[in-house]
Amino acid sequence: MVSIDLSASAMAKIRFAVSPLWEAIASIRVLRDPGAHAIHLPWAGRMRGLRFPELFALVPPAPGYIPDFLTPTPRGPFADLDEELEMLAATPPAAAAGQAALLGAPPPDPAALAAQIRAYFAAAIEPDWPRIRALLEAEVFARARRLAADGVGGLLNDLHAQVTFADGTLSVLQRWCAAPDVPDGGDLVLVPSVFVWPSVLTVFGVAAQLAYPPRGVGALWESPPAPPGALGALVGRARARLLTELAAPASTTVLAERTGLTAGGVSQHLAVLRAAGLVRTHRCGRSVLNVRTAAAEALLTANGAAS
Repeated sequence: MVSIDLSASAMAKIRFAVSPLWEAIASIRVLRDPGAHAIHLPWAGRMRGLRFPELFALVPPAPGYIPDFLTPTPRGPFADLDEELEMLAATPPAAAAGQAALLGAPPPDPAALAAQIRAYFAAAIEPDWPRIRALLEAEVFARARRLAADGVGGLLNDLHAQVTFADGTLSVLQRWCAAPDVPDGGDLVLVPSVFVWPSVLTVFGVAAQLAYPPRGVGALWESPPAPPGALGALVGRARARLLTELAAPASTTVLAERTGLTAGGVSQHLAVLRAAGLVRTHRCGRSVLNVRTAAAEALLTANGAAS
Protein backbone atom coordinates (compact mmCIF):
# COMPACT_ATOMS: atom_id res chain seq x y z
CA MET A 1 0.00 0.00 0.00
CA VAL A 2 1.26 3.48 -0.92
CA SER A 3 -0.14 6.49 0.93
CA ILE A 4 0.24 10.04 -0.37
CA ASP A 5 -0.84 13.11 1.56
CA LEU A 6 -2.40 15.71 -0.72
CA SER A 7 -2.17 19.33 0.34
CA ALA A 8 -5.18 21.59 -0.09
CA SER A 9 -3.57 23.29 -3.08
CA ALA A 10 -2.71 19.92 -4.63
CA MET A 11 -6.33 18.80 -4.36
CA ALA A 12 -7.41 22.04 -6.02
CA LYS A 13 -4.97 21.44 -8.90
CA ILE A 14 -5.94 17.86 -9.75
CA ARG A 15 -6.08 17.56 -13.51
CA PHE A 16 -6.64 14.96 -16.21
CA ALA A 17 -4.38 14.10 -19.13
CA VAL A 18 -4.87 11.85 -22.14
CA SER A 19 -1.42 10.54 -23.08
CA PRO A 20 -0.52 8.59 -26.23
CA LEU A 21 2.84 7.75 -24.64
CA TRP A 22 1.17 6.22 -21.58
CA GLU A 23 -0.94 4.05 -23.91
CA ALA A 24 2.12 2.91 -25.83
CA ILE A 25 4.05 1.94 -22.69
CA ALA A 26 1.08 0.27 -20.98
CA SER A 27 0.25 -1.67 -24.16
CA ILE A 28 3.71 -3.24 -24.17
CA ARG A 29 2.95 -4.68 -20.75
CA VAL A 30 -0.17 -6.24 -22.31
CA LEU A 31 1.91 -7.85 -25.06
CA ARG A 32 4.39 -9.19 -22.50
CA ASP A 33 1.55 -11.09 -20.76
CA PRO A 34 -1.70 -11.06 -22.79
CA GLY A 35 -3.42 -13.55 -20.49
CA ALA A 36 -3.36 -11.05 -17.63
CA HIS A 37 -5.22 -8.52 -19.76
CA ALA A 38 -8.03 -10.60 -21.22
CA ILE A 39 -10.08 -7.63 -22.42
CA HIS A 40 -7.29 -6.76 -24.84
CA LEU A 41 -6.82 -10.25 -26.33
CA PRO A 42 -8.43 -9.24 -29.67
CA TRP A 43 -5.88 -6.44 -30.01
CA ALA A 44 -2.98 -8.52 -28.71
CA GLY A 45 -3.80 -11.26 -31.22
CA ARG A 46 -3.42 -8.77 -34.06
CA MET A 47 -0.08 -7.62 -32.67
CA ARG A 48 1.39 -11.13 -32.41
CA GLY A 49 4.91 -11.13 -33.82
CA LEU A 50 5.52 -7.42 -33.17
CA ARG A 51 9.03 -7.10 -31.74
CA PHE A 52 11.00 -4.17 -30.35
CA PRO A 53 13.49 -6.02 -28.10
CA GLU A 54 15.24 -3.07 -26.43
CA LEU A 55 11.95 -1.31 -25.72
CA PHE A 56 10.17 -4.45 -24.51
CA ALA A 57 13.04 -5.22 -22.13
CA LEU A 58 12.25 -1.99 -20.25
CA VAL A 59 8.55 -2.83 -19.75
CA PRO A 60 8.18 -6.06 -17.77
CA PRO A 61 4.86 -7.84 -17.26
CA ALA A 62 2.75 -6.77 -14.28
CA PRO A 63 3.49 -6.14 -11.49
CA GLY A 64 7.08 -5.34 -12.45
CA TYR A 65 8.59 -1.88 -12.20
CA ILE A 66 8.39 0.35 -15.30
CA PRO A 67 11.12 3.02 -15.44
CA ASP A 68 9.63 6.40 -14.61
CA PHE A 69 11.39 8.22 -17.44
CA LEU A 70 9.23 6.33 -19.97
CA THR A 71 6.17 8.29 -18.83
CA PRO A 72 7.07 11.96 -18.33
CA THR A 73 4.29 14.17 -16.98
CA PRO A 74 1.93 15.25 -19.81
CA ARG A 75 1.97 19.02 -20.21
CA GLY A 76 -1.69 19.46 -21.06
CA PRO A 77 -5.05 17.67 -21.00
CA PHE A 78 -4.52 16.13 -24.44
CA ALA A 79 -0.84 15.41 -24.87
CA ASP A 80 0.92 15.32 -28.23
CA LEU A 81 3.05 12.22 -28.80
CA ASP A 82 5.91 14.15 -30.39
CA GLU A 83 6.11 16.52 -27.40
CA GLU A 84 6.05 13.60 -25.00
CA LEU A 85 8.83 11.85 -26.90
CA GLU A 86 10.90 15.04 -26.87
CA MET A 87 10.67 15.07 -23.07
CA LEU A 88 11.63 11.38 -22.94
CA ALA A 89 14.58 11.92 -25.29
CA ALA A 90 15.83 14.73 -23.03
CA THR A 91 16.15 12.36 -20.05
CA PRO A 92 19.70 12.55 -18.62
CA PRO A 93 21.44 9.30 -19.67
CA ALA A 94 22.54 8.64 -16.08
CA ALA A 95 18.93 8.78 -14.84
CA ALA A 96 17.75 6.45 -17.60
CA ALA A 97 20.61 4.05 -16.90
CA GLY A 98 19.89 4.00 -13.16
CA GLN A 99 16.24 3.15 -13.67
CA ALA A 100 17.01 0.52 -16.30
CA ALA A 101 19.49 -1.08 -13.93
CA LEU A 102 16.64 -1.85 -11.53
CA LEU A 103 15.41 -4.26 -14.21
CA GLY A 104 18.84 -5.61 -15.04
CA ALA A 105 18.59 -3.94 -18.46
CA PRO A 106 21.53 -2.25 -20.20
CA PRO A 107 21.73 1.55 -20.20
CA PRO A 108 19.33 2.86 -22.88
CA ASP A 109 19.92 5.78 -25.21
CA PRO A 110 16.85 7.97 -24.50
CA ALA A 111 16.87 9.56 -27.97
CA ALA A 112 17.10 6.19 -29.75
CA LEU A 113 14.42 4.81 -27.45
CA ALA A 114 12.09 7.69 -28.33
CA ALA A 115 12.49 6.81 -32.01
CA GLN A 116 11.63 3.18 -31.25
CA ILE A 117 8.50 4.21 -29.36
CA ARG A 118 7.38 6.36 -32.26
CA ALA A 119 7.76 3.39 -34.62
CA TYR A 120 6.00 1.10 -32.15
CA PHE A 121 3.10 3.54 -31.75
CA ALA A 122 2.66 3.75 -35.52
CA ALA A 123 2.47 -0.03 -35.81
CA ALA A 124 0.55 -0.98 -32.68
CA ILE A 125 -1.55 1.96 -31.49
CA GLU A 126 -2.13 4.42 -34.30
CA PRO A 127 -4.57 2.24 -36.32
CA ASP A 128 -6.88 2.08 -33.28
CA TRP A 129 -6.05 5.48 -31.83
CA PRO A 130 -9.32 7.20 -32.94
CA ARG A 131 -11.48 4.75 -30.97
CA ILE A 132 -9.08 4.73 -28.02
CA ARG A 133 -8.90 8.52 -27.98
CA ALA A 134 -12.70 8.77 -28.15
CA LEU A 135 -13.08 6.55 -25.10
CA LEU A 136 -10.45 8.52 -23.17
CA GLU A 137 -12.01 11.87 -24.09
CA ALA A 138 -15.40 10.59 -22.94
CA GLU A 139 -13.81 9.46 -19.66
CA VAL A 140 -12.30 12.89 -19.02
CA PHE A 141 -15.67 14.49 -19.76
CA ALA A 142 -17.50 12.17 -17.35
CA ARG A 143 -14.92 12.47 -14.56
CA ALA A 144 -14.85 16.26 -14.82
CA ARG A 145 -18.60 16.24 -14.22
CA ARG A 146 -18.12 13.89 -11.26
CA LEU A 147 -15.51 16.22 -9.77
CA ALA A 148 -17.83 19.21 -10.13
CA ALA A 149 -20.77 17.33 -8.60
CA ASP A 150 -19.12 15.31 -5.81
CA GLY A 151 -15.77 16.95 -5.14
CA VAL A 152 -12.32 15.41 -4.81
CA GLY A 153 -13.43 12.57 -2.52
CA GLY A 154 -16.24 11.50 -4.80
CA LEU A 155 -13.90 11.54 -7.79
CA LEU A 156 -10.93 9.69 -6.31
CA ASN A 157 -12.95 7.04 -4.50
CA ASP A 158 -14.70 6.14 -7.73
CA LEU A 159 -11.58 5.67 -9.88
CA HIS A 160 -10.60 2.09 -9.09
CA ALA A 161 -10.87 -0.56 -6.38
CA GLN A 162 -7.14 -0.10 -5.62
CA VAL A 163 -7.56 3.63 -4.98
CA THR A 164 -9.07 5.21 -1.85
CA PHE A 165 -9.09 8.74 -0.51
CA ALA A 166 -9.88 9.87 3.04
CA ASP A 167 -8.79 12.72 5.32
CA GLY A 168 -6.48 14.20 2.71
CA THR A 169 -4.63 10.94 2.05
CA LEU A 170 -4.67 9.09 -1.26
CA SER A 171 -3.96 5.37 -0.83
CA VAL A 172 -3.01 3.12 -3.73
CA LEU A 173 -2.75 -0.64 -3.34
CA GLN A 174 0.34 -1.16 -5.47
CA ARG A 175 3.94 -2.35 -5.36
CA TRP A 176 7.10 -0.98 -6.93
CA CYS A 177 6.92 2.68 -6.12
CA ALA A 178 8.10 5.15 -3.53
CA ALA A 179 5.60 7.94 -3.02
CA PRO A 180 6.47 11.32 -1.57
CA ASP A 181 3.60 13.51 -0.42
CA VAL A 182 2.25 16.07 -2.87
CA PRO A 183 3.03 19.43 -1.22
CA ASP A 184 1.62 22.90 -1.71
CA GLY A 185 2.09 23.79 -5.36
CA GLY A 186 2.33 20.14 -6.43
CA ASP A 187 0.20 18.42 -9.02
CA LEU A 188 -1.74 15.18 -9.17
CA VAL A 189 -2.34 14.14 -12.77
CA LEU A 190 -5.01 11.50 -13.44
CA VAL A 191 -4.28 9.61 -16.67
CA PRO A 192 -7.07 7.40 -18.04
CA SER A 193 -5.45 4.55 -19.98
CA VAL A 194 -7.16 1.63 -21.69
CA PHE A 195 -4.10 -0.63 -21.59
CA VAL A 196 -3.52 -0.12 -17.86
CA TRP A 197 -6.57 -2.37 -17.22
CA PRO A 198 -7.14 -4.22 -14.92
CA SER A 199 -4.82 -2.44 -12.48
CA VAL A 200 -3.44 1.06 -11.94
CA LEU A 201 0.04 2.50 -12.39
CA THR A 202 1.72 5.36 -10.57
CA VAL A 203 4.69 7.63 -11.20
CA PHE A 204 6.03 10.14 -8.68
CA GLY A 205 8.37 12.66 -10.26
CA VAL A 206 7.91 16.33 -11.09
CA ALA A 207 4.20 15.63 -10.60
CA ALA A 208 2.39 12.61 -9.21
CA GLN A 209 0.68 10.59 -11.94
CA LEU A 210 -2.02 7.97 -11.44
CA ALA A 211 -2.97 5.97 -14.54
CA TYR A 212 -6.24 4.07 -14.26
CA PRO A 213 -8.58 2.23 -16.67
CA PRO A 214 -11.54 4.26 -17.97
CA ARG A 215 -15.13 3.13 -17.76
CA GLY A 216 -16.31 1.36 -20.90
CA VAL A 217 -12.93 -0.22 -21.63
CA GLY A 218 -14.53 -3.68 -21.61
CA ALA A 219 -16.40 -2.86 -24.81
CA LEU A 220 -13.46 -1.20 -26.57
CA TRP A 221 -12.87 -3.97 -29.10
CA GLU A 222 -16.53 -4.86 -29.62
CA SER A 223 -18.52 -3.78 -32.67
CA PRO A 224 -21.45 -1.52 -31.73
CA PRO A 225 -24.88 -3.11 -32.04
CA ALA A 226 -26.91 -2.23 -35.09
CA PRO A 227 -29.82 0.10 -34.30
CA PRO A 228 -33.23 -1.57 -34.52
CA GLY A 229 -35.20 -1.08 -37.70
CA ALA A 230 -37.97 0.83 -35.93
CA LEU A 231 -35.54 3.51 -34.74
CA GLY A 232 -34.06 3.80 -38.22
CA ALA A 233 -37.53 4.23 -39.67
CA LEU A 234 -38.24 6.97 -37.14
CA VAL A 235 -35.12 9.12 -37.39
CA GLY A 236 -33.32 7.66 -40.43
CA ARG A 237 -30.71 4.90 -40.50
CA ALA A 238 -27.70 7.24 -40.43
CA ARG A 239 -29.04 9.25 -37.48
CA ALA A 240 -30.01 6.07 -35.65
CA ARG A 241 -26.46 4.78 -36.16
CA LEU A 242 -25.01 8.03 -34.80
CA LEU A 243 -27.21 7.87 -31.70
CA THR A 244 -26.11 4.28 -31.12
CA GLU A 245 -22.44 5.24 -31.49
CA LEU A 246 -22.89 7.97 -28.88
CA ALA A 247 -23.05 5.49 -26.02
CA ALA A 248 -19.99 7.52 -25.02
CA PRO A 249 -19.42 11.15 -26.03
CA ALA A 250 -17.53 11.45 -29.32
CA SER A 251 -16.30 14.13 -31.71
CA THR A 252 -17.63 14.57 -35.22
CA THR A 253 -14.33 13.30 -36.65
CA VAL A 254 -14.44 10.12 -34.57
CA LEU A 255 -18.07 9.50 -35.53
CA ALA A 256 -17.15 9.84 -39.19
CA GLU A 257 -14.29 7.35 -38.77
CA ARG A 258 -16.56 4.84 -37.00
CA THR A 259 -19.54 5.05 -39.33
CA GLY A 260 -17.88 5.60 -42.70
CA LEU A 261 -19.94 8.75 -43.24
CA THR A 262 -18.24 11.94 -44.36
CA ALA A 263 -17.50 14.52 -41.69
CA GLY A 264 -19.84 16.92 -43.45
CA GLY A 265 -22.60 14.32 -43.49
CA VAL A 266 -22.13 13.60 -39.81
CA SER A 267 -22.30 17.33 -39.04
CA GLN A 268 -25.56 17.68 -40.94
CA HIS A 269 -27.16 14.72 -39.17
CA LEU A 270 -25.97 15.96 -35.78
CA ALA A 271 -27.48 19.39 -36.47
CA VAL A 272 -30.86 17.73 -37.01
CA LEU A 273 -30.47 15.62 -33.86
CA ARG A 274 -29.52 18.72 -31.84
CA ALA A 275 -32.54 20.59 -33.14
CA ALA A 276 -34.70 17.64 -32.08
CA GLY A 277 -33.24 17.71 -28.56
CA LEU A 278 -31.51 14.33 -28.93
CA VAL A 279 -27.87 15.50 -28.97
CA ARG A 280 -25.95 18.33 -27.35
CA THR A 281 -22.31 19.39 -27.60
CA HIS A 282 -19.69 19.89 -24.93
CA ARG A 283 -16.18 21.31 -25.28
CA CYS A 284 -13.46 19.13 -23.75
CA GLY A 285 -10.01 20.69 -24.21
CA ARG A 286 -9.46 21.11 -27.93
CA SER A 287 -12.25 18.71 -28.82
CA VAL A 288 -15.98 19.29 -29.17
CA LEU A 289 -17.82 16.18 -28.04
CA ASN A 290 -21.35 15.18 -29.00
CA VAL A 291 -23.43 13.78 -26.15
CA ARG A 292 -26.78 11.98 -26.11
CA THR A 293 -29.50 13.75 -24.13
CA ALA A 294 -31.91 12.15 -21.67
CA ALA A 295 -34.55 12.21 -24.41
CA ALA A 296 -32.26 10.20 -26.70
CA GLU A 297 -31.53 7.69 -23.94
CA ALA A 298 -35.26 7.21 -23.37
CA LEU A 299 -35.84 6.75 -27.10
CA LEU A 300 -33.05 4.20 -27.42
CA THR A 301 -34.17 2.31 -24.33
CA ALA A 302 -37.72 2.08 -25.66
CA ASN A 303 -36.35 0.67 -28.91
CA GLY A 304 -33.93 -1.74 -27.22
CA ALA A 305 -30.82 0.06 -28.54
CA ALA A 306 -29.36 1.70 -25.44
CA SER A 307 -25.91 0.58 -24.30
